[in-house]
Amino acid sequence: MLVLGIETSCDETAAALVEEGRRVLSDVVSTQTDIHQRWGGVVPELASRNHLVQVLPVVDEALRRAGRQLSDVDLISVTSGPGLLGALLVGVQVGKSLGVALGRPFVGVNHLEGHLLAIRLTAEAPEPPFLALVVSGGHTSLYDVPEIGRYECIGATRDDAAGEAFDKVAKILGLPYPGGAPIDRLAQKGNPRAIRFPRAMSAPGVLDWSFSGLKTAVLQRVRGEGVPSGTALEDLCASFQEAVADSLTKKLVAAARKLGRERILICGGVAANSRIRSLAEERASYRDMKLFVPPPNLCTDNGAMIAAAGYEAYRRGVRSEPSLNANAAWRL
Repeated sequence: MLVLGIETSCDETAAALVEEGRRVLSDVVSTQTDIHQRWGGVVPELASRNHLVQVLPVVDEALRRAGRQLSDVDLISVTSGPGLLGALLVGVQVGKSLGVALGRPFVGVNHLEGHLLAIRLTAEAPEPPFLALVVSGGHTSLYDVPEIGRYECIGATRDDAAGEAFDKVAKILGLPYPGGAPIDRLAQKGNPRAIRFPRAMSAPGVLDWSFSGLKTAVLQRVRGEGVPSGTALEDLCASFQEAVADSLTKKLVAAARKLGRERILICGGVAANSRIRSLAEERASYRDMKLFVPPPNLCTDNGAMIAAAGYEAYRRGVRSEPSLNANAAWRL
């Protein structure tokens, strides 16, 4: 089965062709970083308008790279939530239109399920049961996955997502948007123990997160001492990043021990962070757990993960009707 996956939930316009839910033939992503960088974050109206311009050329390019025609597509999978409503609507309408025009089935899938199943596009994909941390600019959630299609949220952020905290701290420090990559680069040269930033909700057994206090701690320090430079900036970035990585990985491993899960997964855009990866690997190894993390191109938003999720949904008997609408607050 050849699946066309379309993703427009935020500020990436993406399309991919995937065979049998596992083999990626093409994966094309058009980013909007230059558009939103001056604002220090995604502007929903600008994102939606850019999707309108990019979505069909991106689909055409995905077909060209795969050496296929639209008539070769057996199933169309599109992100229908959660995300920015206007952005989602662009992908949903294109997906529905292609499905009707081609006489092919189409499915609307949850963006978070896409992240959870992105690992299935790699050679060493774990089979359920496993425990998964979805960590991105808009989401920080912990899911128990007893089988594909069954996802139980056992922990989540109470305020800012981890990626949002990275972006906001980067803005405080005068670093480019998105903030994850520049903070990570500076942090690799800094001392993660230079500043002891708070870890909120750290009581044993608590599996939720809160990052607003950490962001405020950085802001108060900058207000008192000014924006640092040189080694001091590297140390601040390293200390902030360590606080995020410590909190995320500690709760992930603790939850896996509690549930008896030997396989753990980290996915989503923030999973590309080098310290989160290394600390998770260290803690998983210490507890004899196996850690799985997709490569960076499958961590950020992409069409291949939506195709994989659509394939699995179709196998479960999911079909979407032409009345399918975007659901910006769709819970997995």
